[in-house]
Parts: sequence; C-alpha cells; structure tokens
Amino acid sequence: MNVFLRQCTPEDLSELRKISIDTYFETFEKFNSKENMDAYLESAFNLPKLRKELSDPHSQFYFLSCDGVLAGYLKINEGPSQTEIHDEKSLEIERFYILSAFQGGGMGQFLMDQALSIAIARKKDYVWLGVWEHNEKAKRFYKKNGFFRIGAHSFVMGDDDQTDFVLRKDLTP
Repeated sequence: MNVFLRQCTPEDLSELRKISIDTYFETFEKFNSKENMDAYLESAFNLPKLRKELSDPHSQFYFLSCDGVLAGYLKINEGPSQTEIHDEKSLEIERFYILSAFQGGGMGQFLMDQALSIAIARKKDYVWLGVWEHNEKAKRFYKKNGFFRIGAHSFVMGDDDQTDFVLRKDLTP
C-alpha cells in the first residue's frame, strides 16, 4: 500500500470540493436532516469559499492518497486563521476526513501523524480541534492519540445548534 500526503493547490479546487462534500456527507448524513445537510454543504463547501480558504497563507489543505486514489484530506490553521483559539503557539486541525472505504486500515493514524509532524516542524506547543459530541468513533481515535477535552463550542448545522468538544494535544513535555 502506497500512502501519500500532498499540499493542495488552487488547481485542486474542484477535487477539494468533491471530497469535502463526500466525506462530510458520509460522516454526518445519518444524524441530520436532508435540509440541514444541504444547507451546510452548500455554505461550507461552495467554490468561492473554498477558493478563499485555499488562498489563506495561514491555512493549508492536504490530500491523502492511497495507491493513487484520493482517500481523505486535512485542513490546518495557524494564528489568525484559527476558528477560535488564535494562539500563535498552536495549530488547529479544522478538518480531518477520510472516506469510509479507506477507514480502519491505518489511514487515519497516518494522517494524524502527518498533522502532528507539521505542528512539531512549525515549533507549535500544542494542537487542537473540535469534534462533534456524538461522534464516538472520532472521540476514541483522538483520545488514543493523546487529545483531551478543554472545552466546547456551538456548531450550527442548518437550523440545528449542535455541540462540538474542543480537544487539545500538547506537543511539549
């Protein structure tokens, strides 16, 4: 199995939109109404918004491929582009998604290891992320990787106000 991570470029915009919608839909469709899913997918992953995010110097997207097939992606944010903490000593993992067909074979761990390596190379003290309070599989994965809960915030999905737990992993002893 050949696993590869590469940073996205503006030329990846259409493919980024497709995998963003596909992975988000797979993960959350069964827990949300069609109307809320449609509203969220259109607002979060429309082309102008993704184009702006791709051009942000404090954010990067990375594609994860397995044997030449796109399997998932990662979005990280630093400083002013973080969604809420805005600490120069931290790196936010805003999006961490793997297509269901590639889950369970170590792809998630590979992607997490890469995200942590990026944070360490950039001399960050810690990494943080938000995870839906009811996403038990993701919460177990993050706990296994040393993340702990430091708070919660609201996440609006259409007309549904949901709760995300804010998790942190320290990178320094």
